[in-house]
Amino acid sequence: MKEVTVRELKAMMDSGEDIQVIDVREQNEYEFCNIGAEHIPMGEIIQKADQLSKDKKVIIHCKSGGRSGNVVNALTARGFNNVANLQGGILAWSAEIDPSIPTY
Repeated sequence: MKEVTVRELKAMMDSGEDIQVIDVREQNEYEFCNIGAEHIPMGEIIQKADQLSKDKKVIIHCKSGGRSGNVVNALTARGFNNVANLQGGILAWSAEIDPSIPTY
C-alpha cells in the first residue's frame, strides 16, 4: 500500500500540486474537525469511486490511518494505482502540522 506522511501532504498542498484528498470518516467526525478534504464516508466510497480522479494523486485519510488504509487496499484491488493512505490520519495532522485541529 502506498502511503504519504502528513508532512509530505502538507508540502503537496503548499506547492499547489493538483491532488485530491478524501476524508473517509463518518459525518459527525468530519463535522467535528477536518482539514478541508472532500468527504466521502468509508461505507460509500466504493459506490462513489467514479468521483475519484484517475489522473492525479488521491490521498485517503481517516482518524488514525486504519480505515483509510482499508479503503486504499479496496480501491487498489479495483484498479486504482494512484491512491495513497495518509499515515496517522487527522491525529498526525493535528500533532505535526496544525495543533488547532481538535482531536478526539
